Amino acid sequence: MNFFDSCRGDQMTRYTNADFNDDDSVNSVQLTEGISTSATHIRYHTGSTMWKQRSPLEKILLLLIGMLFFVIFVLAVILHIAEHRLLDNKINELKTQNEQPCLNQSCIHIANNLLLAMDSTVDPCDDFYAYACNGWVKANPAPDGKPQWGTFSKLGQQNQLVIKHGLEQPIKNFKSKAQQKAKLYYESCLDVNDTVEKLGAQPLLDELKVIGGWNISDKNFNISKWSLQQIIQTVQNRYNIGGLFSYAVGEDDKNSSRYIIQIDQSGLTLPTRDSYLNKTAEHQKVLDAYLEYMTKVGVLLGGEENITKQQMKEVIEFETELANITTPSDMRRDESTFYHNMTIQELNTKAGFIDWRKFFEDAMKIVNKKVSSKEPIVVYAVEYLSNLTLLIDKYQKTPQGKNTLNNYMVWQFVRFFTVYLSKNFRDAYKILRTAMTGPDSGDEAQWRFCVEDTTNQLGFPVGSIFVREVFHQESKIHAEEMINNVRNAFKNNFINLEWMDEETRNLAIAKADAISDMIGYPEFINDFNQLDKRYENLSVRNDTYFKNNINILVHNLKKNLEKIKESVNKTTWSMSPSTVNAYYTPTKNQMVFPAGILQNPFYDPDFPDSLNYGGMGVVMGHELTHGFDDQGRQFDKNGNLNHWWNNKTIDKFKERTKCVIDQYHNYKINGRNINGNQTLGENIADNGGLKASYHAYLEIMKHKSEPKKLPGLNLNHKQLFFLAFAQVWCSTTTKETYSLLIEKDSHSPAQLRVIGALSNLKEFSDEFKCKVGSKMNPKNKCEVW
Repeated sequence: MNFFDSCRGDQMTRYTNADFNDDDSVNSVQLTEGISTSATHIRYHTGSTMWKQRSPLEKILLLLIGMLFFVIFVLAVILHIAEHRLLDNKINELKTQNEQPCLNQSCIHIANNLLLAMDSTVDPCDDFYAYACNGWVKANPAPDGKPQWGTFSKLGQQNQLVIKHGLEQPIKNFKSKAQQKAKLYYESCLDVNDTVEKLGAQPLLDELKVIGGWNISDKNFNISKWSLQQIIQTVQNRYNIGGLFSYAVGEDDKNSSRYIIQIDQSGLTLPTRDSYLNKTAEHQKVLDAYLEYMTKVGVLLGGEENITKQQMKEVIEFETELANITTPSDMRRDESTFYHNMTIQELNTKAGFIDWRKFFEDAMKIVNKKVSSKEPIVVYAVEYLSNLTLLIDKYQKTPQGKNTLNNYMVWQFVRFFTVYLSKNFRDAYKILRTAMTGPDSGDEAQWRFCVEDTTNQLGFPVGSIFVREVFHQESKIHAEEMINNVRNAFKNNFINLEWMDEETRNLAIAKADAISDMIGYPEFINDFNQLDKRYENLSVRNDTYFKNNINILVHNLKKNLEKIKESVNKTTWSMSPSTVNAYYTPTKNQMVFPAGILQNPFYDPDFPDSLNYGGMGVVMGHELTHGFDDQGRQFDKNGNLNHWWNNKTIDKFKERTKCVIDQYHNYKINGRNINGNQTLGENIADNGGLKASYHAYLEIMKHKSEPKKLPGLNLNHKQLFFLAFAQVWCSTTTKETYSLLIEKDSHSPAQLRVIGALSNLKEFSDEFKCKVGSKMNPKNKCEVW
């Protein structure tokens, strides 16, 4: 379907030349009465004769009258010509005005930012990302400590300035106790009382005694008194730190109205299993750095270097065996395959390396609740836990094996807390960070780290400070309108999807209508009574940074466990309002757009619609499409994992997703192929979101006149839509970070998110007149939604 206005040429109206017979002869009439020999002569008086008969006065009057008529005639002609010229001038003036760019201050500022990011020497049909972003990349070197830097992180740093200003106000200015706690935490991170450096390793050494001791830091440690059950319960249930496996209380995938205990695979320190199993020089470099980091931390905690290094090698060997039984993320995309509802008693049978009833009874003591052996739980990694049982049985057979298991569990505990210790501990991590993400020019400012840390730990009190400063009700209203427009465009396209059967199509429309959206922030953060109640049992001081974090871990664990056996509140948020991001939750069928992202360059009330829909509109379409990607489509409109699609439609859907998998798998960054399976959901969302937002933009422009062009940009507003979309993804990334992202991230690298989605959209190629077969207009395109 062509969505462009038809270009009509001037129609030529043709006339058939009719023949007009003009006869200038004088018809003579002959008067005869019978036969006569005489003729009647008729005399015609000529003008000269008449003029001669006029008196001089008559002649003068006639001349004056003639002259008057002549003057009137001339004036009429002149007036007629003048009127036509004036009309033509007005038409030309209006035409010229329409062709003139918008020259107000806002337009000039917007155009300047767009132009600075662009590289007009690049053919947009060859590489639209380079065309849109090369200027930005040159002008925006990554700041200290940032191996990856883009528009998201740049806006994030701007938001940090707002939060910093808020947190640095006198404590008497805060009417909310929760906000006061955020300020105190921020000051403890900044170490305003110099307690972090003075205490050094002592806070962590004290906690090591609580979890049972560590032979590296405690020479009196006795492995014969050690219990795997006890250390797992202590680390998981007292400190909320994972190891060997993870557990939480979340919405039941098949009955999203209730909460249920969920268990999954976990336990690797390095970000990917390939870091352990793929024996390349690059991965070996990371493993060597990991061992050096572990050894330095052990020595800082009192260990002897050689002994510590040897025991840390054994921990790495154990983690490598964990990696070997861990299922890769790209093989875990079928939710129904990995969902296993069973009782605690059944789990004991399948994975008896600990007593699971005893473990959960210990956890529920925190919230004064009880569990029985028949308590239902959902296990996402049955095979992993079965293999883990065999692995642990092997290690349990010898004192050295038990010692390795203890070292592993203690290491998971230690590495988590080193960031809250003195500078020498934080410096030790640089060894591993550099190996994984590449060299950087230094650390980011401490206040920036502390703003980010405070936001991560106390996101809602920080959010209440942030939205008060930057978020306005008008933005929320406009965002709601945009979401509805994008949703309608997404639904309207369903009729064009011939691969969907009618029943599935109708159910899909119903699901799209049922998706709820949360914009800006949760309402409770503006009610200080509700906000304070949420944090009333949390103790925070400005001179106990390490202890503050233990208190927050315990507080969050308690809040999570309190949900067991309660009905689900589908209006809760999982992200701080100041975050520059957005998300979709399938079990809630809900998408969330925090205040942090509803800002320039994603959205601005001064932007023309083309830029707002190219930026924020695509983000909205992206999250909406997640409800229909390869994972989200498995959940119905109520958020339940359910087989609600026709089988033939599922097969046709998978055929189309196979096209997307192959397309992205063939992309390379630094010689490495993208994992098309791992990034499938995000790629589907990128493509669907772009298309839905563009169609939404076309629809609203049917009722509006075309805006003036922006100065200096020879682009119409449809083209500006695509430019805005691309410039959202302008970024720089180190080579090492690219490698890490390719292995770990569910998103494709930024430039491929631009190139991949645009090259699949025919409307883009039409608008930029890209020839079929060019890089941005391949002959074969992938389309799911």
